[in-house]
Amino acid sequence: MADESKTPEAETPQAGEQQQIRVEIDDSGVEAIYANMCRVSSTPEEVILDLALNPNPVGTPPEKIRISQRVILNHFTAKRLVSLLASAVQRHEATFGVLETDVRKRVKTQSEN
Repeated sequence: MADESKTPEAETPQAGEQQQIRVEIDDSGVEAIYANMCRVSSTPEEVILDLALNPNPVGTPPEKIRISQRVILNHFTAKRLVSLLASAVQRHEATFGVLETDVRKRVKTQSEN
């Protein structure tokens, strides 16, 4: 039988309020990777993110880029991820300036220095 004293009681949310649930996360066994390329595909049930390292992101890529990680999400989680990532980028740009995603626009020539 489960120990009910360890289960937090949920408060009944008022109309229009969402219930806040606190989740404890253990990231002690996480393996970090670096990716500078992402491919997104989807099925009716899932969104699939393939992450990879392109060793030559400015010039012509090698014949094959090896996918190092694949993340599969349902569409609800993908929508929440989009919102969280957009918020993180907005906070970064507010602090450090606009991020230019076109590499050609970021490259400075000798005459510009």
